[in-house]
Amino acid sequence: MHILHNASRRVFLRQASAYGALVGSAAAPMALNLSAMGAAAAATSGDYKAIVCLFLYGGNDSYNMVLPTDAASWGAYTTTRNQAPDPISLLAPGTAPNPAAAAGSPARLGGVLPIVAANAQGRSFALHPVMASLQSLFNTDKRLAVLPNVGPLLTPTTKAQYGLSTWPRPPRLFSHNDQQNTWQALGPEGNTLGWGGRMGDMLMGMNTRPVFTAISATGNAVWVAGSSVQQYQVSTTGAIPLGVNTAGAVYGSADVGAALQRLATTVRSSHPFDADVAAVARRSIDAEAVLRTAMRPPSDPLFGTAPASGSYNANNDPKLQYLNPLSGNMAANALAQQFQVVARMIDAGLSGATGAQRQVFFVSLGGFDTHDGQNRTHADLYARVAQALSYFDTTLGGLNARSQVTTFTASDFGRTFTSNGDGTDHGWGSHHFVLGGAVKGGDLYGTFPVLGLKNAGDNNFNSSPDQLTNGALLPATSVDQLGATLGRWFGLTDTQIADIFPNLANFDAAKRNLGFMTA
Repeated sequence: MHILHNASRRVFLRQASAYGALVGSAAAPMALNLSAMGAAAAATSGDYKAIVCLFLYGGNDSYNMVLPTDAASWGAYTTTRNQAPDPISLLAPGTAPNPAAAAGSPARLGGVLPIVAANAQGRSFALHPVMASLQSLFNTDKRLAVLPNVGPLLTPTTKAQYGLSTWPRPPRLFSHNDQQNTWQALGPEGNTLGWGGRMGDMLMGMNTRPVFTAISATGNAVWVAGSSVQQYQVSTTGAIPLGVNTAGAVYGSADVGAALQRLATTVRSSHPFDADVAAVARRSIDAEAVLRTAMRPPSDPLFGTAPASGSYNANNDPKLQYLNPLSGNMAANALAQQFQVVARMIDAGLSGATGAQRQVFFVSLGGFDTHDGQNRTHADLYARVAQALSYFDTTLGGLNARSQVTTFTASDFGRTFTSNGDGTDHGWGSHHFVLGGAVKGGDLYGTFPVLGLKNAGDNNFNSSPDQLTNGALLPATSVDQLGATLGRWFGLTDTQIADIFPNLANFDAAKRNLGFMTA
């Protein structure tokens, strides 16, 4: 009891100090910070967990990622998407690839890949032809689950209710910037606190170095921005040094390097901005110094392939390459490189070197705004996604950490069911993946939408209760439900979850936990 008391006291002092040092901390709810301290007091060694968000920027056309292949659905799919001049309807399961067909075309790719869901809802399903590794993770390994028709919702909404001007709906639907922000921060552009960062706020007291709580491997991301926790950005090679090399030198001189860092961290005036800049610089220098020794090199066999000679080059590492379906050649996968640095940081957390027991990570891939050229674009992007997720799963297996890390996909929005000739336009709901050893894989969580046919003479889909104009999906599952389910696994209480996801109260209590996590 004496040890626990002292641990709690240390955590309280650490959190109180961090809280008081933050600019604008008066705006942060005191209850939020106290809950973090309580979580820290209950922490036990080895209780490590991480959530990774893979954001697909541009609005992913998940109609071609997860497909229903039962007769009625497939008939509606092929009728709607088999439009000139470049049909975007993929081919039926079992169709052999035609190597003579144009690169990226459905004929060149071959048929979609069947997946067998434990609860198939009386239907059959498949994945895009380049996602063979994800097919195995779903069918065989049971570490991949599908969440159908997810999107931002303020309250459960039927098609009839959506037609009412008075019915509450998320603002600024179909806008890239606003919906990217709504997925990440539960509100349109201008909202600055992401729900991943707010989870970090609640649990950062479990980390002896809170700087490593919320991490982006792809630049600034609102999803990992909290009220108390500040996102820490890394490059694909690791920590970003502030003007000095790994030896702390500039122009080969450690003295010059020390002088540069001293200048960068010195407060020269009483202006708050000056103090802020110096604090950020100090934080960067201190964090880089820790990671320099805490992270194993990318060429370590757990993460990469040691070079036969010369320095390590991620672009040449076969573990980080994917088969480009357009060229037929192996190529560097920048998304896999992001996952590599995340895996290296997770390894450092597991070892205790960074003092992290709860971490949220953000990685991303752009290019999903497929208004045209969708066949070629999708084939390349999905090949990258599949290889990167498979690499990450394999790497976590080598770290014996699959059950401690959960990865989910997100995107601006889904896209229209109708084709504009060789692409799609902005939609709303979208299908997503969740991957991890604690995921109840091999199944669907949520009702898969009914695919209908476009009315003669207009762009409505009256034959489907789930499709709006041009076949855009009306979400059946909210981002809040997805986040709340992850939050419970992460260790948040019901009260904390309600604080982060206030719209969750509008949903039936039995459906606030989607059930895709083992605990």
